[in-house]
Amino acid sequence: MGRDVEHTVFTREDRRRFRDKIRRCLDALDAMLRDAQFEFERPLTGMEIELNLVDDVGEPANVNAQVLELLADPDFQTEMGRFNVEINMAPREIRGTGLAEFEAAVRSSLNAADERARLEGGRLVMTGMLPTLMPRHVGIDALSANPRYAVLNDQIFAARGEDMALSIDGVEQLRTYTDSITPEAACTSVQLHLQVSPAEFAAYWNAAQAVSGVQLALGANSPFLFGTQLWRETRIPLFEQVTDTRPQELKEQGVRPRVWFGERWITSVFDLFEENARYFPALLPVCEDDDPMAVLDAGGVPRLEELSLHNGTVYRWNRPIYAVVDGRPHLRVENRVLPAGPTVVDTMANAAFYYGLVRALADQERPLWSQMSFSAAEENFHSGARHGIDAGLYWPGLGPAPATELVLRRLLPLAHAGLDAWGVAATERDRLLGVIEGRCVTGVNGAAWQASTVHELEGGGMSRIEALHEMLRRYVTNMHSNRPVHTWAHE
Repeated sequence: MGRDVEHTVFTREDRRRFRDKIRRCLDALDAMLRDAQFEFERPLTGMEIELNLVDDVGEPANVNAQVLELLADPDFQTEMGRFNVEINMAPREIRGTGLAEFEAAVRSSLNAADERARLEGGRLVMTGMLPTLMPRHVGIDALSANPRYAVLNDQIFAARGEDMALSIDGVEQLRTYTDSITPEAACTSVQLHLQVSPAEFAAYWNAAQAVSGVQLALGANSPFLFGTQLWRETRIPLFEQVTDTRPQELKEQGVRPRVWFGERWITSVFDLFEENARYFPALLPVCEDDDPMAVLDAGGVPRLEELSLHNGTVYRWNRPIYAVVDGRPHLRVENRVLPAGPTVVDTMANAAFYYGLVRALADQERPLWSQMSFSAAEENFHSGARHGIDAGLYWPGLGPAPATELVLRRLLPLAHAGLDAWGVAATERDRLLGVIEGRCVTGVNGAAWQASTVHELEGGGMSRIEALHEMLRRYVTNMHSNRPVHTWAHE
Protein backbone atom coordinates (compact mmCIF):
# COMPACT_ATOMS: atom_id res chain seq x y z
CA MET A 1 0.00 0.00 0.00
CA GLY A 2 3.02 2.29 -0.15
CA ARG A 3 2.31 2.78 -3.84
CA ASP A 4 0.99 6.17 -4.97
CA VAL A 5 -2.55 6.11 -6.34
CA GLU A 6 -3.85 8.96 -8.47
CA HIS A 7 -7.32 7.73 -9.49
CA THR A 8 -10.14 9.21 -7.46
CA VAL A 9 -13.08 7.69 -9.37
CA PHE A 10 -13.20 4.11 -10.61
CA THR A 11 -15.58 2.90 -13.29
CA ARG A 12 -17.22 -0.48 -13.78
CA GLU A 13 -14.80 -1.03 -16.66
CA ASP A 14 -11.85 -0.34 -14.33
CA ARG A 15 -13.08 -3.06 -11.99
CA ARG A 16 -13.65 -5.58 -14.78
CA ARG A 17 -10.19 -4.95 -16.24
CA PHE A 18 -8.60 -5.21 -12.82
CA ARG A 19 -10.27 -8.57 -12.11
CA ASP A 20 -9.09 -9.89 -15.47
CA LYS A 21 -5.58 -8.59 -14.84
CA ILE A 22 -5.45 -10.24 -11.41
CA ARG A 23 -6.25 -13.55 -13.07
CA ARG A 24 -3.39 -13.01 -15.54
CA CYS A 25 -1.09 -12.21 -12.61
CA LEU A 26 -2.12 -15.43 -10.86
CA ASP A 27 -1.40 -17.40 -14.04
CA ALA A 28 2.05 -15.83 -14.22
CA LEU A 29 2.75 -16.47 -10.53
CA ASP A 30 1.70 -20.10 -10.90
CA ALA A 31 4.06 -20.53 -13.84
CA MET A 32 6.90 -18.84 -11.96
CA LEU A 33 6.42 -21.04 -8.91
CA ARG A 34 6.74 -24.08 -11.15
CA ASP A 35 9.59 -22.90 -13.36
CA ALA A 36 11.29 -19.64 -12.41
CA GLN A 37 14.24 -18.97 -10.16
CA PHE A 38 13.41 -16.97 -7.04
CA GLU A 39 16.06 -15.21 -5.00
CA PHE A 40 16.50 -17.01 -1.67
CA GLU A 41 20.09 -18.26 -1.50
CA ARG A 42 21.01 -15.48 0.96
CA PRO A 43 17.89 -15.04 3.13
CA LEU A 44 17.42 -11.42 4.15
CA THR A 45 15.36 -9.89 6.90
CA GLY A 46 13.78 -6.46 6.91
CA MET A 47 11.94 -4.20 9.30
CA GLU A 48 9.44 -1.34 9.12
CA ILE A 49 8.66 0.77 12.19
CA GLU A 50 5.71 3.14 12.44
CA LEU A 51 6.12 6.07 14.82
CA ASN A 52 4.07 8.80 16.44
CA LEU A 53 4.94 12.49 16.49
CA VAL A 54 4.01 14.42 19.64
CA ASP A 55 4.37 18.03 20.76
CA ASP A 56 5.91 19.34 23.98
CA VAL A 57 2.87 18.39 26.08
CA GLY A 58 2.47 14.92 24.59
CA GLU A 59 -0.38 15.70 22.19
CA PRO A 60 -0.26 14.37 18.60
CA ALA A 61 1.71 16.74 16.34
CA ASN A 62 0.50 16.90 12.72
CA VAL A 63 3.90 17.74 11.28
CA ASN A 64 4.98 14.62 9.39
CA ALA A 65 5.31 16.47 6.06
CA GLN A 66 7.62 19.09 7.60
CA VAL A 67 9.71 16.46 9.42
CA LEU A 68 10.10 14.36 6.27
CA GLU A 69 11.19 17.42 4.33
CA LEU A 70 13.87 18.11 6.93
CA LEU A 71 14.97 14.47 6.93
CA ALA A 72 15.22 14.20 3.12
CA ASP A 73 15.74 10.46 3.65
CA PRO A 74 13.93 7.97 1.36
CA ASP A 75 13.92 5.41 4.19
CA PHE A 76 11.31 7.57 5.97
CA GLN A 77 7.78 7.83 4.58
CA THR A 78 4.39 9.18 5.51
CA GLU A 79 1.86 6.98 7.23
CA MET A 80 -1.89 7.43 7.44
CA GLY A 81 -2.02 10.19 10.06
CA ARG A 82 -0.23 13.51 9.88
CA PHE A 83 1.17 12.59 13.30
CA ASN A 84 2.77 9.37 11.93
CA VAL A 85 5.94 8.52 10.05
CA GLU A 86 7.40 5.17 9.04
CA ILE A 87 10.98 4.06 8.69
CA ASN A 88 11.93 1.20 6.33
CA MET A 89 15.22 -0.37 7.34
CA ALA A 90 17.42 -1.76 4.58
CA PRO A 91 17.29 -5.58 4.35
CA ARG A 92 20.16 -7.50 5.88
CA GLU A 93 21.24 -10.92 7.11
CA ILE A 94 20.98 -11.67 10.82
CA ARG A 95 23.77 -14.23 11.04
CA GLY A 96 26.82 -13.36 13.09
CA THR A 97 26.30 -9.93 14.65
CA GLY A 98 23.64 -8.94 12.12
CA LEU A 99 21.01 -8.31 14.81
CA ALA A 100 23.35 -5.95 16.67
CA GLU A 101 24.11 -4.11 13.44
CA PHE A 102 20.37 -3.90 12.77
CA GLU A 103 19.82 -2.44 16.23
CA ALA A 104 22.58 0.15 15.79
CA ALA A 105 21.14 1.21 12.42
CA VAL A 106 17.63 1.58 13.87
CA ARG A 107 18.86 3.65 16.81
CA SER A 108 20.93 5.88 14.57
CA SER A 109 18.04 6.50 12.18
CA LEU A 110 15.55 7.19 14.96
CA ASN A 111 17.90 9.53 16.80
CA ALA A 112 18.47 11.51 13.59
CA ALA A 113 14.72 11.67 12.95
CA ASP A 114 14.01 12.77 16.50
CA GLU A 115 16.50 15.63 16.14
CA ARG A 116 14.71 16.82 12.98
CA ALA A 117 11.32 16.44 14.63
CA ARG A 118 12.44 18.73 17.46
CA LEU A 119 13.05 21.47 14.91
CA GLU A 120 9.29 21.35 14.22
CA GLY A 121 8.40 21.23 17.91
CA GLY A 122 7.84 17.48 17.90
CA ARG A 123 9.23 14.27 19.35
CA LEU A 124 9.15 10.68 18.10
CA VAL A 125 7.42 8.05 20.21
CA MET A 126 7.54 4.28 19.64
CA THR A 127 4.33 2.85 21.02
CA GLY A 128 1.55 0.69 19.65
CA MET A 129 -1.02 3.40 20.42
CA LEU A 130 -0.37 6.93 21.56
CA PRO A 131 -2.04 7.00 25.01
CA THR A 132 -2.87 10.73 24.79
CA LEU A 133 -4.75 10.32 21.49
CA MET A 134 -8.37 11.48 21.69
CA PRO A 135 -11.25 11.45 19.18
CA ARG A 136 -10.65 15.12 18.31
CA HIS A 137 -7.19 14.17 17.00
CA VAL A 138 -8.42 11.72 14.33
CA GLY A 139 -10.76 13.74 12.17
CA ILE A 140 -10.44 13.69 8.40
CA ASP A 141 -8.15 16.74 8.57
CA ALA A 142 -5.53 14.57 10.30
CA LEU A 143 -5.23 12.29 7.26
CA SER A 144 -1.83 12.53 5.57
CA ALA A 145 -1.70 14.55 2.35
CA ASN A 146 -0.72 11.61 0.11
CA PRO A 147 -3.73 11.07 -2.19
CA ARG A 148 -3.73 7.30 -1.69
CA TYR A 149 -5.11 7.69 1.84
CA ALA A 150 -8.03 9.84 0.69
CA VAL A 151 -8.80 7.39 -2.13
CA LEU A 152 -8.66 4.44 0.27
CA ASN A 153 -10.91 6.27 2.72
CA ASP A 154 -13.47 6.98 -0.01
CA GLN A 155 -13.45 3.41 -1.28
CA ILE A 156 -13.88 1.82 2.16
CA PHE A 157 -16.81 4.05 3.06
CA ALA A 158 -18.36 3.62 -0.38
CA ALA A 159 -18.27 -0.14 0.16
CA ARG A 160 -19.82 0.21 3.63
CA GLY A 161 -22.39 2.81 2.70
CA GLU A 162 -22.53 4.17 6.25
CA ASP A 163 -20.46 5.54 9.13
CA MET A 164 -18.35 3.07 11.05
CA ALA A 165 -19.22 1.95 14.57
CA LEU A 166 -16.24 1.28 16.86
CA SER A 167 -17.12 -1.04 19.73
CA ILE A 168 -14.42 -2.53 21.96
CA ASP A 169 -15.04 -4.31 25.28
CA GLY A 170 -11.93 -4.56 27.41
CA VAL A 171 -11.11 -3.53 30.96
CA GLU A 172 -13.45 -0.64 30.12
CA GLN A 173 -15.77 -0.11 27.16
CA LEU A 174 -15.50 2.09 24.09
CA ARG A 175 -18.51 2.93 21.94
CA THR A 176 -18.22 5.57 19.23
CA TYR A 177 -18.67 6.26 15.50
CA THR A 178 -16.24 7.53 12.90
CA ASP A 179 -16.81 8.97 9.42
CA SER A 180 -13.25 8.34 8.22
CA ILE A 181 -10.54 5.69 8.47
CA THR A 182 -8.23 8.13 10.28
CA PRO A 183 -8.55 6.25 13.62
CA GLU A 184 -6.42 3.60 11.93
CA ALA A 185 -3.54 6.05 12.36
CA ALA A 186 -3.72 5.24 16.07
CA CYS A 187 -2.23 1.83 15.21
CA THR A 188 1.55 1.97 14.93
CA SER A 189 3.35 -1.30 14.44
CA VAL A 190 6.62 -3.05 13.70
CA GLN A 191 6.58 -5.23 10.59
CA LEU A 192 9.15 -8.00 10.30
CA HIS A 193 10.06 -9.33 6.85
CA LEU A 194 11.66 -12.69 6.16
CA GLN A 195 12.71 -13.75 2.67
CA VAL A 196 12.07 -17.44 2.01
CA SER A 197 12.09 -19.88 -0.89
CA PRO A 198 8.83 -20.86 -2.62
CA ALA A 199 9.23 -24.42 -1.31
CA GLU A 200 9.54 -23.23 2.29
CA PHE A 201 7.03 -20.39 2.19
CA ALA A 202 4.05 -22.39 3.50
CA ALA A 203 6.02 -23.72 6.46
CA TYR A 204 7.22 -20.25 7.47
CA TRP A 205 3.78 -18.66 7.03
CA ASN A 206 2.11 -21.42 9.03
CA ALA A 207 4.76 -21.04 11.73
CA ALA A 208 4.22 -17.27 11.82
CA GLN A 209 0.47 -17.80 12.22
CA ALA A 210 1.00 -20.33 14.99
CA VAL A 211 3.19 -17.99 17.07
CA SER A 212 1.22 -14.76 16.53
CA GLY A 213 -0.68 -15.11 19.80
CA VAL A 214 2.57 -15.57 21.71
CA GLN A 215 4.05 -12.51 19.99
CA LEU A 216 1.09 -10.42 21.08
CA ALA A 217 1.18 -11.70 24.65
CA LEU A 218 4.87 -10.85 25.02
CA GLY A 219 4.91 -7.63 23.00
CA ALA A 220 1.57 -5.98 23.85
CA ASN A 221 2.00 -2.20 24.13
CA SER A 222 -1.39 -0.60 23.38
CA PRO A 223 -3.66 -0.61 26.46
CA PHE A 224 -5.26 2.85 26.04
CA LEU A 225 -7.37 4.42 23.30
CA PHE A 226 -9.32 7.69 23.59
CA GLY A 227 -8.68 7.79 27.33
CA THR A 228 -10.14 4.30 27.83
CA GLN A 229 -8.35 1.17 29.03
CA LEU A 230 -9.29 -1.64 26.66
CA TRP A 231 -7.26 -4.65 25.46
CA ARG A 232 -3.56 -5.01 26.24
CA GLU A 233 -3.03 -4.75 22.46
CA THR A 234 -5.97 -2.60 21.40
CA ARG A 235 -4.45 -2.20 17.92
CA ILE A 236 -5.93 -5.55 17.02
CA PRO A 237 -9.68 -4.87 17.51
CA LEU A 238 -9.36 -1.25 16.35
CA PHE A 239 -7.64 -2.20 13.10
CA GLU A 240 -10.11 -5.03 12.51
CA GLN A 241 -13.01 -2.60 12.83
CA VAL A 242 -11.78 0.63 11.26
CA THR A 243 -10.84 -0.96 7.91
CA ASP A 244 -13.93 -3.18 7.73
CA THR A 245 -15.75 -2.68 4.44
CA ARG A 246 -18.76 -4.75 5.50
CA PRO A 247 -22.06 -3.28 6.69
CA GLN A 248 -23.75 -5.24 9.47
CA GLU A 249 -25.85 -7.31 7.06
CA LEU A 250 -22.78 -8.71 5.30
CA LYS A 251 -21.18 -9.51 8.66
CA GLU A 252 -24.29 -11.50 9.57
CA GLN A 253 -23.95 -13.43 6.30
CA GLY A 254 -20.41 -14.46 7.20
CA VAL A 255 -18.65 -12.38 4.52
CA ARG A 256 -14.93 -12.36 5.30
CA PRO A 257 -13.37 -9.20 6.76
CA ARG A 258 -10.45 -7.48 5.03
CA VAL A 259 -8.45 -7.52 8.26
CA TRP A 260 -8.07 -11.24 8.41
CA PHE A 261 -6.27 -13.86 10.42
CA GLY A 262 -7.22 -16.41 7.78
CA GLU A 263 -9.12 -19.66 8.09
CA ARG A 264 -6.71 -22.52 7.27
CA TRP A 265 -3.12 -23.66 7.14
CA ILE A 266 -1.66 -23.40 3.64
CA THR A 267 0.42 -25.62 1.35
CA SER A 268 1.74 -22.90 -1.00
CA VAL A 269 2.10 -19.13 -1.19
CA PHE A 270 -0.25 -19.34 -4.17
CA ASP A 271 -3.08 -20.23 -1.75
CA LEU A 272 -2.93 -16.78 -0.16
CA PHE A 273 -2.83 -14.72 -3.35
CA GLU A 274 -5.59 -16.83 -4.87
CA GLU A 275 -7.76 -16.37 -1.75
CA ASN A 276 -7.29 -12.61 -1.98
CA ALA A 277 -8.55 -12.62 -5.56
CA ARG A 278 -11.42 -15.00 -4.85
CA TYR A 279 -12.84 -13.44 -1.69
CA PHE A 280 -12.12 -9.70 -1.79
CA PRO A 281 -13.34 -7.15 -4.36
CA ALA A 282 -10.83 -4.52 -5.42
CA LEU A 283 -10.62 -1.31 -3.42
CA LEU A 284 -8.09 0.30 -5.75
CA PRO A 285 -8.60 -1.16 -9.26
CA VAL A 286 -5.61 0.52 -10.92
CA CYS A 287 -4.27 -1.34 -13.97
CA GLU A 288 -0.87 -1.11 -15.63
CA ASP A 289 -0.38 -1.62 -19.38
CA ASP A 290 1.89 -4.69 -19.27
CA ASP A 291 0.69 -8.28 -19.72
CA PRO A 292 2.45 -10.42 -17.08
CA MET A 293 2.23 -13.61 -19.13
CA ALA A 294 3.68 -11.86 -22.18
CA VAL A 295 6.54 -10.53 -20.05
CA LEU A 296 7.18 -14.02 -18.70
CA ASP A 297 7.01 -15.64 -22.16
CA ALA A 298 9.56 -13.10 -23.41
CA GLY A 299 12.01 -14.17 -20.72
CA GLY A 300 11.35 -11.21 -18.42
CA VAL A 301 10.25 -11.01 -14.81
CA PRO A 302 6.73 -9.62 -14.39
CA ARG A 303 6.19 -7.19 -11.55
CA LEU A 304 2.61 -8.40 -10.93
CA GLU A 305 1.60 -4.83 -10.03
CA GLU A 306 -2.12 -5.51 -9.74
CA LEU A 307 -1.64 -8.60 -7.60
CA SER A 308 0.66 -6.68 -5.25
CA LEU A 309 -1.65 -3.66 -5.05
CA HIS A 310 -4.65 -5.83 -4.24
CA ASN A 311 -2.59 -7.78 -1.70
CA GLY A 312 -1.86 -4.47 0.03
CA THR A 313 -5.57 -3.89 0.64
CA VAL A 314 -6.19 -7.28 2.26
CA TYR A 315 -4.82 -6.84 5.77
CA ARG A 316 -3.56 -10.24 6.81
CA TRP A 317 -1.62 -10.27 10.07
CA ASN A 318 0.96 -12.40 8.25
CA ARG A 319 0.99 -11.21 4.66
CA PRO A 320 2.66 -12.75 1.59
CA ILE A 321 4.89 -10.38 -0.37
CA TYR A 322 6.05 -10.78 -3.96
CA ALA A 323 8.69 -8.31 -5.12
CA VAL A 324 11.29 -7.90 -7.85
CA VAL A 325 14.70 -6.48 -6.90
CA ASP A 326 17.54 -6.07 -9.40
CA GLY A 327 15.60 -8.14 -11.92
CA ARG A 328 15.08 -11.15 -9.65
CA PRO A 329 11.80 -12.07 -7.94
CA HIS A 330 11.58 -13.07 -4.31
CA LEU A 331 8.97 -13.96 -1.70
CA ARG A 332 8.70 -12.69 1.85
CA VAL A 333 6.55 -13.37 4.89
CA GLU A 334 5.57 -9.99 6.35
CA ASN A 335 4.74 -10.35 10.04
CA ARG A 336 2.44 -7.45 11.01
CA VAL A 337 1.47 -8.54 14.51
CA LEU A 338 3.69 -6.48 16.80
CA PRO A 339 3.17 -2.95 18.10
CA ALA A 340 5.97 -0.41 17.98
CA GLY A 341 8.23 0.00 21.01
CA PRO A 342 8.71 0.37 23.83
CA THR A 343 12.44 0.64 23.03
CA VAL A 344 14.74 -0.33 20.21
CA VAL A 345 16.22 -3.16 22.28
CA ASP A 346 12.71 -4.46 23.07
CA THR A 347 11.91 -4.30 19.36
CA MET A 348 15.04 -6.24 18.45
CA ALA A 349 14.34 -8.81 21.18
CA ASN A 350 10.86 -9.32 19.69
CA ALA A 351 12.45 -9.73 16.27
CA ALA A 352 15.06 -12.21 17.50
CA PHE A 353 12.41 -14.30 19.25
CA TYR A 354 10.24 -14.33 16.11
CA TYR A 355 13.03 -15.14 13.64
CA GLY A 356 14.42 -17.88 15.86
CA LEU A 357 11.07 -19.44 16.69
CA VAL A 358 9.70 -19.59 13.14
CA ARG A 359 12.99 -21.07 11.90
CA ALA A 360 12.85 -23.82 14.53
CA LEU A 361 9.19 -24.60 13.82
CA ALA A 362 9.64 -24.56 10.04
CA ASP A 363 12.56 -27.01 10.37
CA GLN A 364 10.66 -29.55 12.48
CA GLU A 365 10.08 -32.95 10.88
CA ARG A 366 6.54 -33.14 12.27
CA PRO A 367 4.98 -29.71 11.67
CA LEU A 368 3.33 -28.01 14.61
CA TRP A 369 0.31 -27.23 12.42
CA SER A 370 -0.34 -30.94 11.98
CA GLN A 371 -0.92 -31.08 15.75
CA MET A 372 -2.83 -27.83 16.25
CA SER A 373 -6.10 -26.66 14.74
CA PHE A 374 -6.13 -23.36 12.91
CA SER A 375 -8.96 -22.16 15.17
CA ALA A 376 -6.71 -22.76 18.20
CA ALA A 377 -4.07 -20.49 16.65
CA GLU A 378 -6.72 -17.82 16.06
CA GLU A 379 -8.00 -18.11 19.63
CA ASN A 380 -4.41 -17.68 20.87
CA PHE A 381 -4.12 -14.57 18.69
CA HIS A 382 -7.10 -12.84 20.27
CA SER A 383 -6.27 -14.05 23.78
CA GLY A 384 -2.75 -12.66 23.49
CA ALA A 385 -4.13 -9.33 22.23
CA ARG A 386 -6.79 -9.09 24.93
CA HIS A 387 -4.79 -10.19 27.97
CA GLY A 388 -1.17 -9.55 27.01
CA ILE A 389 1.46 -11.16 29.16
CA ASP A 390 -1.26 -12.55 31.47
CA ALA A 391 -2.87 -14.50 28.61
CA GLY A 392 -3.55 -18.18 28.71
CA LEU A 393 -2.59 -19.91 25.44
CA TYR A 394 -2.94 -23.40 24.00
CA TRP A 395 0.07 -25.37 22.77
CA PRO A 396 0.23 -28.96 21.50
CA GLY A 397 1.66 -31.32 24.11
CA LEU A 398 1.21 -28.76 26.85
CA GLY A 399 -2.45 -27.87 26.58
CA PRO A 400 -3.72 -24.57 28.03
CA ALA A 401 -0.92 -22.72 29.83
CA PRO A 402 0.05 -19.20 30.93
CA ALA A 403 1.90 -17.45 28.13
CA THR A 404 4.94 -16.88 30.34
CA GLU A 405 5.15 -20.56 31.26
CA LEU A 406 4.78 -21.60 27.62
CA VAL A 407 7.61 -19.30 26.58
CA LEU A 408 9.98 -20.23 29.39
CA ARG A 409 9.37 -23.99 29.19
CA ARG A 410 8.94 -24.58 25.47
CA LEU A 411 9.49 -21.64 23.16
CA LEU A 412 12.67 -19.96 24.36
CA PRO A 413 14.70 -23.16 23.81
CA LEU A 414 13.21 -23.39 20.32
CA ALA A 415 14.07 -19.75 19.61
CA HIS A 416 17.65 -20.40 20.78
CA ALA A 417 17.91 -23.34 18.39
CA GLY A 418 16.40 -21.33 15.54
CA LEU A 419 18.85 -18.46 15.97
CA ASP A 420 21.69 -20.98 16.05
CA ALA A 421 20.39 -22.37 12.75
CA TRP A 422 20.46 -18.84 11.28
CA GLY A 423 24.08 -18.54 12.45
CA VAL A 424 23.41 -15.73 14.94
CA ALA A 425 26.31 -15.07 17.30
CA ALA A 426 25.76 -16.65 20.72
CA THR A 427 26.33 -13.34 22.52
CA GLU A 428 23.56 -11.65 20.50
CA ARG A 429 21.25 -14.65 20.86
CA ASP A 430 21.63 -14.67 24.63
CA ARG A 431 21.40 -10.89 25.02
CA LEU A 432 18.18 -10.47 23.07
CA LEU A 433 16.42 -13.63 24.21
CA GLY A 434 17.42 -12.65 27.73
CA VAL A 435 15.12 -9.64 27.32
CA ILE A 436 12.23 -11.99 26.47
CA GLU A 437 13.07 -14.15 29.49
CA GLY A 438 13.15 -11.05 31.70
CA ARG A 439 9.67 -10.06 30.61
CA CYS A 440 8.33 -13.51 31.39
CA VAL A 441 9.98 -13.67 34.83
CA THR A 442 8.78 -10.18 35.87
CA GLY A 443 5.42 -10.31 34.08
CA VAL A 444 6.07 -6.81 32.71
CA ASN A 445 5.79 -5.73 29.09
CA GLY A 446 4.90 -2.34 27.60
CA ALA A 447 1.15 -2.66 28.16
CA ALA A 448 1.57 -3.85 31.74
CA TRP A 449 3.95 -0.97 32.54
CA GLN A 450 1.65 1.63 30.97
CA ALA A 451 -1.46 0.38 32.78
CA SER A 452 0.17 0.02 36.20
CA THR A 453 1.80 3.45 35.94
CA VAL A 454 -1.52 5.11 35.08
CA HIS A 455 -3.28 3.32 37.95
CA GLU A 456 -0.58 4.48 40.39
CA LEU A 457 -0.92 8.06 39.19
CA GLU A 458 -4.72 7.93 39.43
CA GLY A 459 -4.36 6.53 42.94
CA GLY A 460 -2.27 9.60 43.75
CA GLY A 461 -5.11 11.92 42.78
CA MET A 462 -4.56 12.56 39.07
CA SER A 463 -7.41 12.42 36.56
CA ARG A 464 -7.20 9.83 33.80
CA ILE A 465 -6.12 12.47 31.24
CA GLU A 466 -3.46 13.89 33.57
CA ALA A 467 -2.21 10.39 34.34
CA LEU A 468 -1.94 9.47 30.66
CA HIS A 469 0.12 12.57 29.91
CA GLU A 470 2.43 12.01 32.87
CA MET A 471 2.80 8.33 32.00
CA LEU A 472 3.73 9.27 28.42
CA ARG A 473 6.34 11.76 29.68
CA ARG A 474 7.98 8.99 31.72
CA TYR A 475 7.60 6.54 28.85
CA VAL A 476 9.51 8.81 26.44
CA THR A 477 12.34 9.27 28.96
CA ASN A 478 12.62 5.52 29.45
CA MET A 479 12.31 4.89 25.71
CA HIS A 480 15.40 7.01 25.04
CA SER A 481 17.36 5.13 27.72
CA ASN A 482 16.99 1.98 25.56
CA ARG A 483 16.67 -0.14 28.70
CA PRO A 484 14.22 -3.05 28.30
CA VAL A 485 10.74 -2.21 29.54
CA HIS A 486 10.72 -4.90 32.22
CA THR A 487 13.50 -2.97 34.00
CA TRP A 488 11.68 0.38 34.04
CA ALA A 489 10.72 1.92 37.37
CA HIS A 490 7.45 3.79 37.85
CA GLU A 491 9.08 6.89 39.30
